[in-house]
Amino acid sequence: MQQYTLFDLLQPTLEKGETKAVYVGMYWTAVVVEVGGELRCGLAATIGDESHHFTNEPAIPKAGYLAAIPAEELASWVNSPSLSQVSIGMAAINALLPREPQPWQDINAEEVIAHHGKDKKVALVGHFPFVPRLKKQVGQLWVLEQNPFPGDLPANAADEIIPQADVVAITSMTLLNHTFEHLITLPKKEALVLLLGPTTPLSRRLFEFGVKILSGSLVEQVDRVVQGVIQGANFHQLHQMGVRLVSIQSTGETQK
Repeated sequence: MQQYTLFDLLQPTLEKGETKAVYVGMYWTAVVVEVGGELRCGLAATIGDESHHFTNEPAIPKAGYLAAIPAEELASWVNSPSLSQVSIGMAAINALLPREPQPWQDINAEEVIAHHGKDKKVALVGHFPFVPRLKKQVGQLWVLEQNPFPGDLPANAADEIIPQADVVAITSMTLLNHTFEHLITLPKKEALVLLLGPTTPLSRRLFEFGVKILSGSLVEQVDRVVQGVIQGANFHQLHQMGVRLVSIQSTGETQK
């Protein structure tokens, strides 16, 4: 596995685009760009630091003027120490990544994990709404979560649990809070590793980290989705407004 930062890995593949708008909503951040006359929207989960709320050092220093910042500069914010800027950077990356429809499959993460986890041990990093259903479809399910729900394990159990799993599914939130770099070193060599969630960059470059399947999202109805973002929609609502769930996999992985 090569040692890159996420931006180093993805930056050479990003297309040239003009920033049109940036929206930081309650749950989701959206960056809208124009690439070759096409309007695109990238999503990332909104994360932040409440300590900046009343200070003279804001989490987003240029708030109110973000549309004037070049899209590639916004994308570089994934390396920022400010978590709010990281969310904007990831959304910009997702807007600028090349659209490669050939490898996309209209399969969501739950279907992928259930298919590959049948009769196997599955470690899921992040508590997703499909957890109760997934427990009935796989051999054994461990859920690792920073804010555990009943039945979950704390995130700090990852070093013990992940090496035991046959299938390891990691939320793309870990790309935002900078825990991915450690987690990706934990699966055993033969484990199937997935990166999932709407924040996931749909780029084959991530396979260089050892990920085998990417399950993410594509915004197909830009106007409707950004209205949802700025009005506090959760992802279930955004999905209904015009977000497509897709997966791509590295060469050689079994098709569902």
